[in-house]
This record gives sequence, structure tokens and C-alpha cells, in this order.
Amino acid sequence: MIHKTTLNEGQHVNKFEMCGICKGFGGINALIDVDFSVKRGEIHALMGENGAGKSTLMKILSGAYNQDKGKILIDEEVVHIQNPRDSIKLGVSVIYQEFALMGDLTVAENIFIDNLSNNKLLINWKKLHTETKKLLNNLGFGQIPTGKEVGKLSVAYQQIVEICKALSRNSSILVLDEPTAVLSSKESEQLFILLQLLRDNGTSIVYISHRLDEVFKICDRATVLRDGQNVGTVILQDINEKELVNMMIGRSIGNYYPERHANVGDVVFEVSDINLGKLVKDVSFQVRAGEVFGLSGLVGSGRTETLMAILGEENRDSGSIRINNNEVKIRSPIDAFKAGFAMLPEDRKTQGVLLELPIAHNISVSCIKKLSNSIGVVDRKKERSMVNNLINKLRIKLRNPQDMCQSLSGGNQQKVSISKLLSAGCKVLLFDEPTRGVDVGAKTEIYKIINELVDEGYAIIMVSSEMPEVIGMCDRVAVMRNGEITGILEKNEINEENLINLSMGVQNS
Repeated sequence: MIHKTTLNEGQHVNKFEMCGICKGFGGINALIDVDFSVKRGEIHALMGENGAGKSTLMKILSGAYNQDKGKILIDEEVVHIQNPRDSIKLGVSVIYQEFALMGDLTVAENIFIDNLSNNKLLINWKKLHTETKKLLNNLGFGQIPTGKEVGKLSVAYQQIVEICKALSRNSSILVLDEPTAVLSSKESEQLFILLQLLRDNGTSIVYISHRLDEVFKICDRATVLRDGQNVGTVILQDINEKELVNMMIGRSIGNYYPERHANVGDVVFEVSDINLGKLVKDVSFQVRAGEVFGLSGLVGSGRTETLMAILGEENRDSGSIRINNNEVKIRSPIDAFKAGFAMLPEDRKTQGVLLELPIAHNISVSCIKKLSNSIGVVDRKKERSMVNNLINKLRIKLRNPQDMCQSLSGGNQQKVSISKLLSAGCKVLLFDEPTRGVDVGAKTEIYKIINELVDEGYAIIMVSSEMPEVIGMCDRVAVMRNGEITGILEKNEINEENLINLSMGVQNS
């Protein structure tokens, strides 16, 4: 429900403000006294590293989250946005990277999904398609068929449908989250023309992007968040890329990451010329025993897709994989497992562990054949010994190994997921966001486990969106951008400035 506002639904606003916004999750402060304001007819960039608080701030504006403290004002009137419906009534539309479209419905049906029949019993299909065509023509995309199923459109056209849906609601505040992440350069140019047209017509646009060239090309001002706080707001004409990057960095790692003296051995894992459509392009690197090799880059840079291509989860177009200098044919994750490498997935709850099965079963499931006799009967004594050894090795905190995995904390579930890889005998481990969704104490525990594993000669490839984690844990880092490796940094070169510059395509002076 919306309180204390005399605004008409969908009217253009002169300014919206978010003042002193605070938001916490489980004792962790995601936003701390954040101020953010956007003028009418402005494209305003919201910048910051992954985890800086950008998405949380916009989810509060959209009604997906409620702030703990602070207020939102539209045209100097305080409004209380309790849910997405309130936000939409006030003229706010958020377009996320994952579109909220129904692929089986037509373009017209998706755009006017909130008001198909104008509150009448029957739908006037002719009027619906006429209004849709008018909207598309006004945006310069009249070539999009109004009767075509949205799922059959290109990604670029799907994004236009999302924007049209927002405009059909008379939205005057438009938030776009990484809008060009899946667009070609030509499609991006079309989008920029459209956004400039909307700006000139008075729409207030929040543009979330890590791509500095785009920000400087189409945005008027930028606000930078770091660690949930507002670092400052700048006029982009008065600043350069280097100065903006400097606003985004500057955090001390301290003693958060346990010290490790790498004892790096020979190359044990090598990938050459891995290609996967437009997502991964000619990726090559080597990993040595006793080394943590990082894959860094911004959202959509191709890090996870590279791991999928290596594992055989996706059918790569080309490329080879060698283990201990022997080429192996990997067509599926099972082939990878048999060859001696496996992945700790990003989504722990759906891919890493079996929540409704016992902890012991989660640990032993990947090596059940090794624990079984010739007729397939599991040696339970051998299984218990192996399970207990890994529980002790990884310091998994539990009451009983026969308890369901869902009874564990997030950090201990992640340890179980790691133990599953170790029980299979894999010596090359691919960790995709290994500390996502775990608390600070559990993160440090996982870092210690990683250090212990590489001390034992394991080779670890680690994808992480947290730059301090990359700096604190990796011996070398390959930085990706648009599916390509833009550079490989040695230990003494790994710092936030180099990581951001390579991930954003900023040339070092």
C-alpha cells in the first residue's frame, strides 16, 4: 500500500530520491546510509564492484525488498513502497538481466499482460495489436511482429519488449541492470539510441553497468557504491575512466585471508583454444600442482561458461584438454570425473548437495563404486571410515553423519560439496564462487581448506566475483571480458586496479 502521496499514476516525475537507506541480511550490512537521486530526463549510472549494493538498492526501489531505515521521495513527496505493485503504480519499472517475459505468449500479450481486456469481459485483440504496434513504432522497432511468440525473438528484441511493457504502464523511472550483457555491438547501439530518446522525452533512467565505455557514452552522472556505502556522485563530463575506477577500489584486504606460501609444481592441467559460440573465445591457460589459478571478470564475461565448456556440460565448438600432458576427451561431466577433475558449482543448494539425503551419502555418492564389492554391495565399514576422515579433514560441523544435509549451515554444506569431489579422487578442482552465500567465518574456513589442498598438491581453478577474494587467494589470475582472456596476472600483479582495468578494457597508461 502507498502512503502520503498525491502523485497520479504514471505521471512524469521531476526527481526521485533515496535518502539514508539501510538494509541488512542476517547481521550483514548490505547498505549503510545510502543517498541516491536521479533527475527527470537523466541517464544516471549506478556503479560499483559485484556485491557493492547496487542490486539491493534497486530492489528496494522496486519493492522486492523493504529498507530497514531511510526514505524514498518522488517529487519531494515521501512514498512507502511495500511491494512491486506499489512501485509500478508510482511509475517505476526494473528490467533485470533475466527478463520477466512469458515465452509462449505473443509480443502484444506480454506488453499488455497487466491490462489485456481493459477491465472488460472480452479482449479487443485488434486494439491490443494496434496499441502494441504504435508503441513499437514510437521506439523505432516497428519491425517486431506483434503476434509472434516472445520466446522466438532475439534477445535484443526481447529486451525491447520489456521496455515497451514498462512504457505501457506509463513508467517514468526505468532501471536497467547490465542491459548489454547479452547484446551484440550493433544491438547495443540500437538500445543506446532508444535510451537517449526516452531520456529526451523525460524518462529518468538508472543504468547499472560495469562497462565504462558505455557509461561515458550515454550517461550524464554516475553514483559509485562500495561496500554498501555511497562513495560519491560525479558528472561524467568532469571525470575520466581512471578517476572513476579509483572511486570503485581502495579497500584493504588485511588479514582476512590466511597466509600461504605456494609450493608450485609442474603443469598438471592445460586447456587450449576452448570455443563455445560467442560465449567463450579461444580460451587457453595452464594450471600447476599446488596452485590456485583464478578466473576473474565481470558478470557475463564468460567465466562460468568456460568452466561448463571444459567440463563437457556444454558442447564446445573446439579446443583440447590435457591432464599430466595427456590429452583427454571430455564430452560430459562424467568424463571429467573419470579423468580426475570436477567442479564445485555456484548453486550449492540445487547442484552441489542433495539436501534431503544424509550427509554421509552426500560425501560418498561420488565414489560408491570404489566402496562396493564385485556384486555391487557397499562396504559400510569402509564407507564410514572414508566419510569420517573427510569430515575431520574439512572440519565439517555436524551432529550425526546420518542427519539430512539440509540440517547444516551454508558453510558446512559447502564443505560437504567439496568433500564429495575429494572422495572421488579428483586432483584438479574447479571452484565456481566457492564462498557465495556463506558467512564471514565460514569463508575463512573455506580459504583454509583451499590452502591445505594446494599444499597437498591439488590444482585449483577458482571463479570469484569478489576482487578481494581473488587478490587474497590466487597465485595467478586470468581476467576475462566478452568471452576472451584479456590478460593473465602473476601474483605480484594481482591488484584491484589491474583486475578492473582488464575486465573493463581500460588501457594502462
